[in-house]
Amino acid sequence: MKLRIGIPKGSLQDATVALLQQAGLQVYVNSRSYSAATDDREIECMLIRAQEMARYVEHGVLDAGLTGLDWVLESGLEVVTVADLIYAKQSRRKVRWVLAVPQDSPAQCAEDLRGATIATELVNVTAKYFAQRGIDVRVEFSWGATEVKPPTLADAIVEVTETGSSLKANQLRIIDTVLESNTQIIANRTAWATACKRQKIENFSLMLRGAMEAQGRVGLMLNVQVGDLQAVLDVLPALNSPTISTLSDRNWVAVNTIVEESASWEVIPRLKAANAHGIVEYPLNKVVR
Repeated sequence: MKLRIGIPKGSLQDATVALLQQAGLQVYVNSRSYSAATDDREIECMLIRAQEMARYVEHGVLDAGLTGLDWVLESGLEVVTVADLIYAKQSRRKVRWVLAVPQDSPAQCAEDLRGATIATELVNVTAKYFAQRGIDVRVEFSWGATEVKPPTLADAIVEVTETGSSLKANQLRIIDTVLESNTQIIANRTAWATACKRQKIENFSLMLRGAMEAQGRVGLMLNVQVGDLQAVLDVLPALNSPTISTLSDRNWVAVNTIVEESASWEVIPRLKAANAHGIVEYPLNKVVR
């Protein structure tokens, strides 16, 4: 039984395909097709806009898909949240939907925008945000280029940002965060209730989460004399306790651990100074907890 999985088309596409490949699933994308081949005969992929993913998963066209929490909430549809994957177009962190106004606007908070026009792609979430605060505004759907609409076409916007640089470039000032969002694996409720499909979806999730855990980390292995072991262990910032194995020469042990790649620059010289020998740094594809 094949598993049909949706890959977000657009800004998240390249990051998602790269993550899948790191997880061990080779995905072959054709720019002229909405279908993507894989090297797993039991997995079919389709390229679907993130904004539409929840609809096709909920309707059963797809068994599972990757999309943002923002678009799941915006759709209001019922899907199963399988896992959170914290990555975006440019970084490994959540994105924010922010309420922003022109730099010279007198508005300092959401309450100052009573009666205002708000432009956004995230209409339902934005309307709920203001309704929960009892603030009467007009929320208008924006087809894109939302940052350029204030002050002529809108008084304020709700827009997604990773760094805020695009907002600053358009002379906009953030006054509140409406929603924090991240990529999720979502599943169709019927597929999730089907044992064989659920197992495949869980395996798919396991491998992607393992690939996410490995990003930005490297493995270190080294040999050290037993008398110097504690000095070496004091240097290591381990993910968990390092693995220590006795060598054929009982006076020596092998140490294997995982560290942040950014830390290895400082850690390796300190290990050498602590009398570690044969230090090897190696890349990681997956770390499965």
